[in-house]
Amino acid sequence: MSQPRACSVARTLEIIGERWSLLVLREVFLGVRRFDAIHAATGAPRAVLVRRLHTLVAAGVLERRGYREEGARAREEYRLTEAGRDLQPVLTALMQWGDRYLAGPEGPPLHLSHAGCEAPVRARLVCEHGHVLDDNGRELSAEPAAHTAT
Repeated sequence: MSQPRACSVARTLEIIGERWSLLVLREVFLGVRRFDAIHAATGAPRAVLVRRLHTLVAAGVLERRGYREEGARAREEYRLTEAGRDLQPVLTALMQWGDRYLAGPEGPPLHLSHAGCEAPVRARLVCEHGHVLDDNGRELSAEPAAHTAT
């Protein structure tokens, strides 16, 4: 029996490949940072939300920061790390797909636009030389990485 393919997709899914994790990330990207607000916006069961937040913090996707409102006890909110911010294109691509295939007659529930010019934003495949590829993946080439033993 052969070993499963070593894969960055599988490794990533170990951290964010669950519905509640992606919805937590959606909310934090939208500026929702506090547990109760994330809970209300996602509808995640509290115990599940606690576990997902712990996983995202442990993986370095989110970080906890303390805050204290006047007259209240100290609490923590959740902020994106650099690794977390780098997931924005992933969420944008998922949203695009959902908007295209699942939005229904009322249309997409959210529109992303460039804050600088108000133009719609979409995730695209672009090579390091700046060539924009078709979204269907037919222009991609994949080869196993050459690793040298040290």
